[in-house]
Amino acid sequence: MKRTTHSHSRGGFTLMETVIAIGVLAVLLTAFLAVFTPAAQGIRKAISAEDADRLAFALERELVTVGDADGDYATGFDKAFEWIADADEDPLLIYQFRADPSNPEQPVVAIDGVAGEDFIVVPVVRRASNIAAAADELKALEGRIFAVLIDQLVFDGGELVARDLPGSGQLREPGNADGTHDSAATYPEAYIAFSASFYRVPNSSVGYIQGDKLKEKLDEWKAGSASPIFSRNLAVRR
Repeated sequence: MKRTTHSHSRGGFTLMETVIAIGVLAVLLTAFLAVFTPAAQGIRKAISAEDADRLAFALERELVTVGDADGDYATGFDKAFEWIADADEDPLLIYQFRADPSNPEQPVVAIDGVAGEDFIVVPVVRRASNIAAAADELKALEGRIFAVLIDQLVFDGGELVARDLPGSGQLREPGNADGTHDSAATYPEAYIAFSASFYRVPNSSVGYIQGDKLKEKLDEWKAGSASPIFSRNLAVRR
């Protein structure tokens, strides 16, 4: 007599197998987000090397350039000394705005036009206390505003190291960190070396910049709540 063999084929997954598969998928998704979310955030915060170079160069140049709107400075070095020494209380802001090619100090508010022909992009540095005078520049803003936190570079053990600004409009004597000076006239060196850390300001309105919100944000950054977009060691000379 011929025996019939029955094949028991499975038509689907059991409930237990489905639960296990969902659990494995959840673990994989969690691991994926943990690895790639910080990377994506870093990309959003990143700035190109070319833009970083341009901002750092603009800062160095502006610190030693004396213009009619800057006040009564005998030399560019006097201006640099004061702006760097006061940076904790009166932070430096750097940004770019659209300007008239024939008059780079004149903002072009309208966004229609061709770059290089109808407008050029000009980087500038302003003290936060003077930002109200640059309201038209903010209306022609190109990109974001960056705040600059400054530490002075002084010699310690034969190498330059970053030190907090001593405050009260003073700078340290590079070869003697305990010696401080409150004017460029008494400052003994021919240069001021400093570390500049650039942070992206979250709001570009005059009210935000001149109000307490920016000061609160600067205090948070100083306390290490966030890493700078980029940092550079720079120097200005007499």
